[in-house]
Amino acid sequence: MGIADELWVFGYGSLMWRPGFYFEESPPGLLKGAHRSMCIYSISHRGTPERPGLVLGLDQGGACRGVVFRVRRGHEAETLDYLREREQVTKVYREVVRPVQLLDGSERRVQAICFLVDRNNGQYAGRLSLDEQMRIVSESVGDSGNNVEYVLNTVRHLEDAGVHDRLLSGLAARLTGQL
Repeated sequence: MGIADELWVFGYGSLMWRPGFYFEESPPGLLKGAHRSMCIYSISHRGTPERPGLVLGLDQGGACRGVVFRVRRGHEAETLDYLREREQVTKVYREVVRPVQLLDGSERRVQAICFLVDRNNGQYAGRLSLDEQMRIVSESVGDSGNNVEYVLNTVRHLEDAGVHDRLLSGLAARLTGQL
């Protein structure tokens, strides 16, 4: 398998702090053409059909800093199966391959699997006010746990990776003040 045959996965939310697959390296990376947004109603992981939560998606436009995982050789097929089971529970994402610039000083650009939000899916929330995001997140729990925990963990891990997401950090600050 040549270097072009390597499998890379772009993480911008919970994949950053809970990838769930074997990887060789995880440098920071920059994806252009999409941005991190609390734009998906979660009806399984962080909410229910009766009380949807709110999770991150990669929405069109802008750019997003995250982590790029190089999957351990020999684990490509099982990693793709795992990611599809985890991320495509309700088909709210489109699985695509996009160029991602590594931010590790190497100047490398890799082709990475990215999960972009499908704006035609009924779970697409679009751009919600901070008050609406706070209301939804503070009231929601799903199979993967509390929605507030998801936001706080994501912000903490983003900051650990040197990424400051102003909107998500603002939501986390309001949620923390509420607790």
